[in-house]
Amino acid sequence: MPINAPLDLATMSMTEVVRALKEQHVPPVEKWNPAHCGDSEMRIARDGSWYHQGTLIGRPEMVRLFSTILRREPDGRFVLVTPGEKLDIAVDDAPFLAVEVKSDGTGTDRRLAFRLNTGDFVVAGPINRLCFAVGENGPHPRLSVRSGLDALIARPVYYELVEMALSDQTDPPGVWSQGAFFAMTA
Repeated sequence: MPINAPLDLATMSMTEVVRALKEQHVPPVEKWNPAHCGDSEMRIARDGSWYHQGTLIGRPEMVRLFSTILRREPDGRFVLVTPGEKLDIAVDDAPFLAVEVKSDGTGTDRRLAFRLNTGDFVVAGPINRLCFAVGENGPHPRLSVRSGLDALIARPVYYELVEMALSDQTDPPGVWSQGAFFAMTA
């Protein structure tokens, strides 16, 4: 998958999404344990924008690259890690943003694929769970991406999920994906 031309989830079949998932490469950051070197002076804003020393990182290729070496530490901190160094990175909310959803099937047979702001794909299910918490400003839906890293679900995507839940008429309201049910309750 070319990182400079994000694939359009709306035009992809679920087979193409699964193929793109297999082509995604994330280094084995959980196996790297270098010494802590300091602060990266980077921040991921709530809207998924990445900043270095207060300046927006405007190149999607750079954001994609940095996102592949992002890790969450057992103490909750976020770090950028390579085999040789580990640097803190500030994250305002979640490090990723789910910006698009594709639904394949209905009810218990549904599969929900999400495109993240980094161009990566995630299919919700038993491993990549959806969570519908309520924050101080209303719904705070999230998607588990990998190893303690979550994506905040963008408001338009959340509304699509609500529409699916309402049309499925489940009690409690919620959505299915890969055989797992995700209730839209806190």
